[in-house]
This record gives sequence, C-alpha cells and structure tokens, in this order.
Amino acid sequence: MQPQADPFIVPLCTEQIDILYRDDHILLINKPSGLLSLSGKHPLNKDSVHWRLVQDFPTATLAHRLDFGTSGLMIVALNKTVNADITRQFQRRNVAKRYMALLHGHLAEKSGEIDFPIAKNRINFPLQKICYDTGKPAQSYYQVLEYLESPFATRVIFTPITGRTHQLRLHSSEIGHGILGCDLYASDEAFRLAPRLMLHAERLEFDHPITGERFESYCPCPF
Repeated sequence: MQPQADPFIVPLCTEQIDILYRDDHILLINKPSGLLSLSGKHPLNKDSVHWRLVQDFPTATLAHRLDFGTSGLMIVALNKTVNADITRQFQRRNVAKRYMALLHGHLAEKSGEIDFPIAKNRINFPLQKICYDTGKPAQSYYQVLEYLESPFATRVIFTPITGRTHQLRLHSSEIGHGILGCDLYASDEAFRLAPRLMLHAERLEFDHPITGERFESYCPCPF
C-alpha cells in the first residue's frame, strides 16, 4: 500500500476582506489573494472567504468562487433566494466579468479571442486540460494595455465569456503566455516572476436580485 501524499496546507492569509457594498440582500467584497473561497476538507484549511463572512453574516452563501490566488470582486448572497437568482444569472451569462492580468512575455496581437474547450484532468487533480473530445466550450477575450520590460510581461484585460474552472490561467498558458505567479500552468520562469498570481477580478456587472437594477461594480487592481 502506497503512503498517502501530505495534504496541501494553505499559508496563513493576513489580509482582510474588504466589503465594498452592503444591503439586506447582497455583499460585494474584495477577496485578497491567498485566501480560499470555501474552506478545505483539512481542518488547517478552514480559513476562507465563506468562513470569515459567516462570523458576521450567518446566512452568507457564495454563488461563485475565485481561485485561491486570484484577488478581486465577489458577489455574496445573504439568503437562499438571492443566491439562487445570482446563480441563474451566472448560468445564463448575465453577469459580465472583467479581469486584469500580467502575462509572461509580449503578446504579438493587441487583442483576440481564445477558444479552447476545457475538461477536468482526472489524472492530475486539480488541474484542468484542453480537450476537444470531452471538454466544455470556453471562450476568453483579451486586450493588451501595455508591454512591460521588468518584469518581461504584458498587461491585459480579460473578458471571459464562459466561466470554466481555471479558464484564464489555462487559456493563457495554452497560447504560450502564462499568468505570472501561476503555480499550475505557467512556466517555472513565469511563476518565479511574481510573488502571487497576477490575476484580479476588476469589474462585475449583474442585475440586483431584488430591485432588478443593473449593478456595475469596480475594484482597482493592486498590481
């Protein structure tokens, strides 16, 4: 019998969650990089966005998640009805998302669409993979903002059309320009060029689940 691998224990996140907007139905928060969205199975991985928020908002639920290393905007529902509405908006692609990222190297094209289907990598969990046989459609648009020399990178705006797990990280890697600080898909050089995953959820647009008002939220990129 082979010994089990040691569980991954996330480093302590000392940054706080910023509440950017609050009413009786939703919260809009700025998630720090290095914090889980939901608590892990291991007791040492209890700290998370959800675990912190329910201390003050016991009915809080997450209708969507951000990767451990990704920072930025998240919508938090404060009751089940609101959570169901926001979940439907994500499923129907009524939620518009915009991310800021630093990609390794200089992209040749100033803008473009990345269209590669994504499937679970059942051999190397939690990795995802590009697969034209079993993958689900995944599209991301990018626009170059500036070229940097130190680090050797390109600052881009990402507008994902779909919301697959690790979509922007995997799509970036597939076109040969992994996100700086990405430990799963970028090259070793790209990973070492940044102290964190250089991916930030900067804008979210959605319909308020109670009033129907179109909400446009913004959270400045910290890098």
